[in-house]
Amino acid sequence: MGHLKVERVGMSVTVQDRGRTGYAHLGVGRSGAADLSAHDAANRLVGNHPSAATLEVTLGGLRVHASGSASVAVTGARVPLSVNGVDVPDYCLLHLRDGDVLTVGRPGAGLRSYLAVRGGVDAPRVLGSRATDTLAGLGPDPVRAGDLVPIGTDRIGWPATELAPPPPAGPRPAVLRVRTGPRHTMFDDDALRVLTSQEWTVTADANRVGARLTGPTPLTRRDDSELPSEGMVPGALQVPASGLPVLFLADHPVTGGYPVIAVVVDDDLSAAAQLVPGDAVRIRPVGRRP
Repeated sequence: MGHLKVERVGMSVTVQDRGRTGYAHLGVGRSGAADLSAHDAANRLVGNHPSAATLEVTLGGLRVHASGSASVAVTGARVPLSVNGVDVPDYCLLHLRDGDVLTVGRPGAGLRSYLAVRGGVDAPRVLGSRATDTLAGLGPDPVRAGDLVPIGTDRIGWPATELAPPPPAGPRPAVLRVRTGPRHTMFDDDALRVLTSQEWTVTADANRVGARLTGPTPLTRRDDSELPSEGMVPGALQVPASGLPVLFLADHPVTGGYPVIAVVVDDDLSAAAQLVPGDAVRIRPVGRRP
């Protein structure tokens, strides 16, 4: 089926699919694409099975050389793309010939882009998934320059979707909708108001596990008792002793001992995955207008 030879990577490139489910009781999280909507769109464009693996590219910088012909698409964070130095569009089906070089530039906004190739990335499955879990150390190693990325057979019939409109640009500051978390009663009466009224900033302490937020007023607790570890989910806003929330993302731990004041709704997890250090964020209760 051919392969893609990796000539250059940027900050991080990992293999991702829709994740591994059903193993939380063993301490294994779901992992998978941080921006699942973008990952799915890339697979639709190339006519892949929904379970096919893609390359998750953080802050661009990827360059690959096609060995054999390949049909590809790039979605997610909007990036400049070129084939053999000629500009080509993202969110569009592209056909590479043997020897073509695809270059993914740095995004002007957003963090993560997804490169799908028809047939999917043929990495070994671990517990039913090809996803790289950076916290647990499961799945394929991060992609490095010089690697050969084999192309699999996880495709479905043509025609594929030849054009997928990119999602409209979100508001600035970004808005994440939340529902009240299971431990909100451990916080002062004013904590939820502070959480949802002030502007937060994504710090440099951000990766696939989560993103730490900072703001002018930390969240304070009325109950400082120690919690036993309990289950965590993507989107959980866990608040350590500093009072500055940590937003859990795809590779979050399956348990945690700090209280969760709120949880980002599933529909906003893709937007959360695209937050770049330095981005401003507003948190809104479900039902309140931005």
